[in-house]
Amino acid sequence: MTRRDLRLLPKTHLHLHFSGSMRHLTLVELADKHGVRLPDALRTDWPPELSAADERGWFRFQRLYDIARSVLRTEGDVRRLVREAAEDDRADGSRWLEIQVDPSGYANRFHGITEFTDLVLDAARDAAASTGIAVQVIIAANRTRHPLDARTLARLAAQYVGRGVVGFGLSNDERRGTTAEFAPAFRIARNAGLLAAPHGGELCGPATVRTCLDELGAGRIGHGVRSVEDPDLLKRIVDAQVGLEVCPASNVSLGVYRRAEDVPLRQLYDAGARIALGADDPLLFGSRLAEQYETARSVHGFSDTELAGLARGSVLASTAPDDVQKSLLTEIDDWLGVNQPVAAPAAS
Repeated sequence: MTRRDLRLLPKTHLHLHFSGSMRHLTLVELADKHGVRLPDALRTDWPPELSAADERGWFRFQRLYDIARSVLRTEGDVRRLVREAAEDDRADGSRWLEIQVDPSGYANRFHGITEFTDLVLDAARDAAASTGIAVQVIIAANRTRHPLDARTLARLAAQYVGRGVVGFGLSNDERRGTTAEFAPAFRIARNAGLLAAPHGGELCGPATVRTCLDELGAGRIGHGVRSVEDPDLLKRIVDAQVGLEVCPASNVSLGVYRRAEDVPLRQLYDAGARIALGADDPLLFGSRLAEQYETARSVHGFSDTELAGLARGSVLASTAPDDVQKSLLTEIDDWLGVNQPVAAPAAS
């Protein structure tokens, strides 16, 4: 039986990091343009072999990410990255992209966090106009920095509600810092009407997910895969329909799970979790959005009906307005053939 084209399946993309969205070719071209020396892992031996099973492995991953970020030197570089991220998403069937960025990581080169945020949002508007997909921004704090820095970013994010910023996140190694200490920052963001979307349940177990729910008021969890280790927690997530941004490729690349088939995508889906597949950092993991759906199909045995269910989950977990969600859900049904008219019986 012919399988439907997953790149034609309408979907949203809710877990994509800013510099990590960069095309490999763009990284190499910008590095050469600005005289940035790339290690072999980012030039000739790409994609790099990674692991974050210990602090040394995470440090190497973070070092490669920081080198990639360093090639963004000009306004044009930023605009190119955002435009190409939207183009790649569109090619993979995404209709709504929420890209995550920590402005403090770019502030020194772009005259401050406010100026950089203005640039990213303007680039997002241009990219949306040229590609036809919505490009929204989640401003994310860094777990390895002081919680007071997170409050500054939350106040910044609050200024852009209704102007392209839709959520507030918390990223980096969840083994670092104390998640609950970021509660005041998330309170600021939630009070402004932003979605709370911290990372949790990736490198650490279900306890971090519980903290994200209890202390940060999370409406969506970045990763969250290890919630399967706590049945009561998973039931809570399912009952509340808290979205889980599951990133199969990065889970394996970073050593959260040893093999692709070990990622508990099937268990989460069968439990009724609302799942939004994400590519996380394609620059470092080597695969984009549609390939995550292909993994669900080829590794986890998802049928086209179930793949459409994953796409629906991504829509319902997004911050897209109700009318946009309704339209996307109809498009998903069309892909599946739900809305196709029944053929008239042949004349006898």
